[in-house]
Amino acid sequence: MIHTDGAYQRIIDDTRLWVERAVIGLNLCPFAKAVHVKNQIRYAVSDATDAEGVLTDLESELLLISQADPNQIDTTLLVLPDALGDFYEFNDFEDNTERLLKRMRLVGDLQVATFHPDFQFADTEPDDIENCTNRSPHPILHLLREDSIDRAVEAFSDASEIYEKNISTLQRLGWDGWCKLMAG
Repeated sequence: MIHTDGAYQRIIDDTRLWVERAVIGLNLCPFAKAVHVKNQIRYAVSDATDAEGVLTDLESELLLISQADPNQIDTTLLVLPDALGDFYEFNDFEDNTERLLKRMRLVGDLQVATFHPDFQFADTEPDDIENCTNRSPHPILHLLREDSIDRAVEAFSDASEIYEKNISTLQRLGWDGWCKLMAG
């Protein structure tokens, strides 16, 4: 089941704070500020405790965003506080998201990006600071509209360089800076 307030408000607040401080504050995603300012980000919390429950909630959110007015909901952060806590299990779950997009005939319309508290890029060590570009307070499935991605990439001449810039930003910040940023 999906929650957008109530008992899950702290999880939403933690996620929103991460978006504001890390994603927007460090400019890790130059496309995020516009949808944040326009309140076009849907924060949804799944109470699922296993992959099957996450898949059910993901399907509901994909259906919702695919039918929503982009001016109201441009993107969704589906937060998973009680499921897929193990990064490798979470990483393996990505195959399910691709199959679901295909089954729902949403490939080319929507995509799912991933963030996790223990995110680790291939060929990095767990404590390498660059992993923080995709580290979030809880496991998150980020539902994005392909049209929005295309428009954002067109608007930024250096979109392909974002990843390298993010690594450089985090290396300058260092672990102490990252911890202070996220602590508040």
